[in-house]
Amino acid sequence: MLLPKFFTTIRTYTRAQFFSDLSAGVVVGVVALPLAIAFAIASDLSPDRGLVTGVVAGFLISFLGGSRVQIGGPTGAFVVIVSGIAARHGFNGLLIATMMAGVLLIIMGLARLGSVIKFIPYPVTVGFTSGIALIIFSSQVKDFLGLSITHVPAEFVEKWGVYLAHLATLNYWALVIGVGTVLIAQSWRKVTAKIPGSLVALVLSTLLVQYFHLPVETIGSRFGAIPHALPVPVLPHLTLSLVRELMPSAVTIALLAGIESLLSAVVADGMMGGKHRSNMELVAQGIANLVSPLFGGMPATGAIARTTTNVQNGGRTPVAGMIHALTLLVIMFFLGPLAALIPLACLAGILVVVAYHMSEWRSFMMVLRSPRSDAAVLVVTFLLTVIVDLTVAIEVGMVLAAFLFMRRMALVSNTALVTAEMNDEDEPDDPEAISKKVIPKGVLVYEVNGPFFFGASANFMEALSQIGEKKPKVIIIRMRHVPVMDATGLHVLKTEIHKAKRKGITFILSGVGPGLRQILAKAGLLEMLTERDVAEDFDSALDRAREVLGQP
Repeated sequence: MLLPKFFTTIRTYTRAQFFSDLSAGVVVGVVALPLAIAFAIASDLSPDRGLVTGVVAGFLISFLGGSRVQIGGPTGAFVVIVSGIAARHGFNGLLIATMMAGVLLIIMGLARLGSVIKFIPYPVTVGFTSGIALIIFSSQVKDFLGLSITHVPAEFVEKWGVYLAHLATLNYWALVIGVGTVLIAQSWRKVTAKIPGSLVALVLSTLLVQYFHLPVETIGSRFGAIPHALPVPVLPHLTLSLVRELMPSAVTIALLAGIESLLSAVVADGMMGGKHRSNMELVAQGIANLVSPLFGGMPATGAIARTTTNVQNGGRTPVAGMIHALTLLVIMFFLGPLAALIPLACLAGILVVVAYHMSEWRSFMMVLRSPRSDAAVLVVTFLLTVIVDLTVAIEVGMVLAAFLFMRRMALVSNTALVTAEMNDEDEPDDPEAISKKVIPKGVLVYEVNGPFFFGASANFMEALSQIGEKKPKVIIIRMRHVPVMDATGLHVLKTEIHKAKRKGITFILSGVGPGLRQILAKAGLLEMLTERDVAEDFDSALDRAREVLGQP
């Protein structure tokens, strides 16, 4: 259903629910403040880009989304792709890629692809998510340690080489702030869950740096003052050649936004027992990513941590997410100058914690112990994300997973010559077992098991290649265990029917159910056979074989 949850929930909205949403929205807005700034800085953008995204995209995702409690904004998943696009194509290129991704997301939602996107293999998701986490951690080492480095390379290996070469410039005050932030962010929940540890660490570190005049970099010292209001919307400069260059990056942004937002919505459903509208969620994500760049925002999606915080604090309708966006806007208006005082080492510590939780190392180890094909997809996707590029990692991971899946299905699907001597392979309680039937002389029976697709076609042709030596008059193909056929399977079957006709062999298909019969009819195979040559059960196929042989 393409109807935003806001218009569903507002019909029965109550005063009590408003105050509950108000409380949750303000808490999530405060939680989102350091994350929005940190993700922007980690993406090599100015901190206000993250705040603008949280305000504009966050409001639209909640207002138009298909989830009751989704909180949208910048997330760690985009850090790698955003910094890469900005480095190659500039900030204008990033805005265009984000808007293109928005259009793709809207198309995906309108095309009802909300359920299809969930079929991305788990090893691929874990692989690139863990890779992104490692890249986020690596990008924060400079600020976490306070290293004096003029230029940090974008490449992973070169980056760490530069870090090691500049370890002598370690700023101990920055290290203390960074470590302190990690400890507070991780352990503050033991004190209270109502105030996020990252916010406590941010306030304490800012006060310490200002009171004691500690020699560490702040947002203001590197980026200057944070704007007090939203910028005027402006269309980015667009060229056809740039659109072509940015298409792979736009597809990656759209996939990431779709995957993370729907995953976040599923998590929220599990927490409160609801059910989100996946297609409407994609459309809302698309509109948000189409509009946010007009104000200078970066890519946005549903954020699992902030959505969880919303639910835990009583948010139950999209109003809470809209209040979260307005809270960020109020902070921009009135507390912008104070945000400039935040030390970068503190933000680096917050992102280190984000990277740790994002790494999914337990899931990584679980998949690593899975079948070797899944482990291979995981490792390849992870390494390509870290060393090469996220876009390449997702593309190669998907293709590799697809090939390995087809290989598995080809191994499961098989075609074999069935004879009465193969009793041990028949089910003893199967009334259709070949051992319980009388096979006339001159009849060969083949059984096809599993999907008859292009991966299994070679097995079928190999099994039937020995027909000439046996000189049968009738061939029966048992298809009772064939759930589906593709174009290659249909072509191979048609070829074998032609071969059999040229040799004067009658071709009979057995166990053809209504679904499979419809597929064969559409492909024109039924026109090549008589009505009795396509049997619903094996007994009917044997009767037809005896008729051909002239036996009673």
